[in-house]
Amino acid sequence: MSLRNLRTIKERREFVEKSKGVQLSAIATYPDGLDIAAEKNCENMIGAISVPLGVAGPLRINGQYAAGEFYLPLATTEAALVASVNRGCKAITASGGATIVSHNVGQTRAPVFKLKNLEEGQAFVRYIQTHIKELKKIASKTSSHLTLLDAHTQLLGCNVYVRFRFDTTDAMGMNMATFASSQIAKYLEKNCNARCIAVGGNFDVDKKPAWLNIIFGRGRQEWGQVKLPREVVTDILKSTPEAICEVVIEKCLVGSALSGSMAFNAHYANVIAALFIACGQDVAHVSEGSLGITTTEIQEGALLASVFLPDLPVGTVGGGTQLPSQKESLTLLGVSGGDNGRNASQFAEIIAAAVLAGELSLLAAHAQGTLAASHQRLSGKLRSLK
Repeated sequence: MSLRNLRTIKERREFVEKSKGVQLSAIATYPDGLDIAAEKNCENMIGAISVPLGVAGPLRINGQYAAGEFYLPLATTEAALVASVNRGCKAITASGGATIVSHNVGQTRAPVFKLKNLEEGQAFVRYIQTHIKELKKIASKTSSHLTLLDAHTQLLGCNVYVRFRFDTTDAMGMNMATFASSQIAKYLEKNCNARCIAVGGNFDVDKKPAWLNIIFGRGRQEWGQVKLPREVVTDILKSTPEAICEVVIEKCLVGSALSGSMAFNAHYANVIAALFIACGQDVAHVSEGSLGITTTEIQEGALLASVFLPDLPVGTVGGGTQLPSQKESLTLLGVSGGDNGRNASQFAEIIAAAVLAGELSLLAAHAQGTLAASHQRLSGKLRSLK
């Protein structure tokens, strides 16, 4: 007998338990309705992993799509993270809220094509540029929720990399983009002297940190900003605008440059990962979402803090968003389901504001010199509650 011949979640789990002589009772516990994941989300499913879920907020957001106060569902095993984000939320809300600007860049997929020589490569690029309307028609036939926006080409030797950019409305849309790109590639192979080597040629760039995505963006691009009065910084963040600005310059900017990092921030990945896990996102995209730049300056004695997230692939439909717990988290945020792209844009703005809250609190902890003590204190609390 092999796993391939076992049809139910329970059969597979019992097979593994018997084969390895272990008990998987915790893995066997999960909410009703999660077994649908065995059909759409997870092959050879044997159960589920429970991740602690905390909540931070309220967080006031003044965005293009997200407006009001929100409670953030954060799935994490890292002590102090929820408490830290919660403190940042308190500081932002006490200051009137975070201003968020959002831009739907679109999902990308980039096939790589092999041509005979440089001349044929140039002709292939021209063909794509002059036949973009035909390519858009092909893409639209693969999904009524997808639109091909444009194609960016790069010729290298005998290869041509074509970065297609799609509007996928409320879906993160990686599969949609792949299906559409595959059909377009077949059309180009038929009508041009080209061979598609791979439908994803790493010029996308998917699930990898890259300056290309920082410059051109991917998914949603988000800008967040808040002006914290000096008394909010001193009373809530227990620091000063000057001290926080110094940490940003020497840590986020100079330290990141010295290390060759593409992430000029304190910890975008922490907040994004916690929200992604809670809300059914593709967690591997944290590798892109963690890219970004945090900046601060002092204006009339107040701290003006800003975050820039150039590469945030998110969705409120498809993937893991329909699983029971994840759907509840999205419902808590008011963004579950599709709304012609508005829900995904609102979700992206909430993430940007949450990242801003997390940045402010951690930067203040560094400036105050309490980072280690806070983790020790909160970790001790968690142990005492067991």
